Order: sequence, then structure tokens, then C-alpha cells
Amino acid sequence: MVSTVIGEIRPRLVEGAISGEHAESANLRHSDNFLSVHDLWMHERYRQLLTEFLPSFVYASEEADPQIIGDDPDPDLCVLVDPLDTSELAVRALHGYTHVMVYSRALRRPIAAVVGDIFHHLQLYLAARDHTGRDQAFVITTDGILHPLRLKGSAALSESLVTNYLMKPAERFLPLAEQTGLIQALSRPSPDGSKRGRLGVDFGSIGLCHVAAGFTDAMIEFAKGFAIWDLAPGHYILTAAGGTVLDLQGDPIPLDCGFGTLADIAKAMGHRQKFIAAADMPLARDIVDVLTKAGAGSAEAR
Repeated sequence: MVSTVIGEIRPRLVEGAISGEHAESANLRHSDNFLSVHDLWMHERYRQLLTEFLPSFVYASEEADPQIIGDDPDPDLCVLVDPLDTSELAVRALHGYTHVMVYSRALRRPIAAVVGDIFHHLQLYLAARDHTGRDQAFVITTDGILHPLRLKGSAALSESLVTNYLMKPAERFLPLAEQTGLIQALSRPSPDGSKRGRLGVDFGSIGLCHVAAGFTDAMIEFAKGFAIWDLAPGHYILTAAGGTVLDLQGDPIPLDCGFGTLADIAKAMGHRQKFIAAADMPLARDIVDVLTKAGAGSAEAR
């Protein structure tokens, strides 16, 4: 289903990027976010396609209030969808992602998630719960080759590639620039004298998927926090690959999204979560320590 939607939307985005027609639409739900007609089209397309797979479910898309689809008045499955993540870049044919996660309200956890990369060869990052109750994670290329994802540990913080969604100048970049402790930790030389620590930019759930694949070592969000449709699918995929996601106090963030009732789902859609996602617990703890010391230093200075 996700591959189908990607195949349908990519030509539209490329055409719009080349023509310069970005198809921006007024965003009535999130006034500070870019919204295009492509987001709205994908929202409707997913709702249509999901009914071919699931007879009844709660449709929890970023672009509308949660709604029950089908005849069951209280379906077990909730499908969380961010139709088009990083829309302002997708309409320029630079980066574009799409998130779908299926959550069992009875199990109080996700059972499947797919994060699709619209423009790159590594196209689908996914995780699913198998018949034994084990979660497994994979990445699939555009030519259909499937690669299992299983992390084997991380580098030291001073040798890590740590990413952050830093695109918004005041809301995101300035708070990152003020994290001098993190910047110093990433700038420490290795025993051979090389400075291998790096800061990079990444976007939503795909950032956690890149950690799950071992392409990056960690992703951090300490400014505004991620909405649930940006965090939860990647959180599940990273966890299935053996990674970890902590809050800024160092406590694990549960996979339980709290989707008990329709009202609970609507409430969860308004929550934002700050986090540290890493390939393993030691690296996550090191980042927590650096951020905590920086926060303590700022408090002393005040």
C-alpha cells in the first residue's frame, strides 16, 4: 500500500518542483506547519486504500480528527498516518517521507509500521510483530531487496553522527546551537587525534529509521518535541531493530501510545515528546548526561 502511494505521489511532487508550483494550502489544524494539496490528497488516498485491507479501524491521520471506519463501533486497530512528512521539502523534490503505523488497542502497542522514503533507493523501513510475538525490522530497496535491521551497538559519543531536526531557525536551530556541552563532546578527538563526531539534519520518523539501519548513531529532539505521528512509527522500527528511545530524564519511552478511547487518541495527537533515540543504551545515556549537565550549567548561570 505504501509503495503504491509513493508511486502515485512522486511524479506529482517532481512535476510541481520543476514547475515551481508548490501547491501550498492553508493549514487550519497546524497553523505553523506547511501544508500542500499533496498532503490532503495522500490523506484521502490512504483512507481509501486502508479499507481494502482492514474492515474496521480508527483512522488517526495528521490531517483530520480521528474517525472510525467500518461497521465496528469500537475497532481494535488504530492506524496512525502522517501522509506526507517534510512537505515543504517534498514539494521541492528534495526529501519526502510517509508514515503508517498499525496499533492494537488490546495489546496497547504497535504491531506494524512502515516509513516510506519517496525519493531514495532505500525506500521502505518497516517493523512488524510476527506470529511468535517477536518484533522484526527491515529496510526494502526500490528493486525489492529486503535487508534485516539488527543493531550491534554504537560508537562512542565523540565518534558518533548525531542528527536533529534543525530546519526552523528560531524554534529548532538556536536551541541546538546553545547545546555547547553536546558540541564539545562531539568535537573531542579520538585516540588517534581525529575528530569524528558529527552533527546532521534529519526529519521525523525517518531519522529514527536511519538509526535503526545503522546509518546514523543517534537522533535528539529537545526543543519543541515531536508529535506522535512523527515519533511513534520510527520509535517502533528502531525498538524492533534493537535500539532505544529515552526521554530527556533518561527514562525509556513506552510503545504504548495510550489509544484507549477515541478521546484518548485525539488527546495523544496533541501531545509532543522530547527524546533521545540511539543505537544502544550506553550512547543514549551519554547524551542524556551531556544534556543534563548543560541544563544544570544554564540554571546556575541564571
